[in-house]
Amino acid sequence: MLLAPLGAIAADPIPFPAFRFGLEAAQNPDDVAITLQIIFFITIVTLAPSILILMTSFTRILIVFSFLRTAMGTQQMPPNQVLVGLALFLTFFIMTPVFNQAYEKGLQPYFAEEMGFAEMLTEAKKPFREFMLKNTRKKDMRMFIDIAGGEKPKTVDDIPDFVLLSSFVVSELQTAFQMGFLLFLPFLIIDFVVASVLLSMGMMMLPPVMISVPFKILLFVLVDGWGLIVSSLIKSFM
Repeated sequence: MLLAPLGAIAADPIPFPAFRFGLEAAQNPDDVAITLQIIFFITIVTLAPSILILMTSFTRILIVFSFLRTAMGTQQMPPNQVLVGLALFLTFFIMTPVFNQAYEKGLQPYFAEEMGFAEMLTEAKKPFREFMLKNTRKKDMRMFIDIAGGEKPKTVDDIPDFVLLSSFVVSELQTAFQMGFLLFLPFLIIDFVVASVLLSMGMMMLPPVMISVPFKILLFVLVDGWGLIVSSLIKSFM
């Protein structure tokens, strides 16, 4: 009875699907257009990590978290994987309205064959441009417009994408470093107090970090530091 099913399987093997990819001559211009669209989508998927980092709130969030860990002096705690994961989920939380608008105005009508490919790209990137324009400093924008040269844009719609993206990244770095500086101040005061107390007690051989780190963690927990930082980061994009 046990050998009978095995014999049936050996006699009638389970079929497995086979995938075949090939190239053939295009019969009409539509075939060429579809091929170019497929290549474009593959390129977008390849560049998705860079797009996620540079065109969203991910950069600011991750830099602020890195400054926080350095200010507390906790070395590798929380680990890099935890900080990146938290920054990624907060990015999706902040960018969800932008993603929904891009899908509703661009991808959904395109899949329903209500608009062409070029129009879909134009409509899909509008929410991202609005988000970046809202969080870009005018000073950085003027700097990159002057560097790019050419005719000055008359409206925000005339600003090239590469100029807007470069300005947005620099603005995000500037804002993240400003927030990191503010995070350093309370922990720096604790370091000064602990170092002064140890010096007055003549305990110069004892590293102040060993004493200040527990006090930093205690202060951070008492004031609900994670809640304050996460809420401040989210509100900074609102």
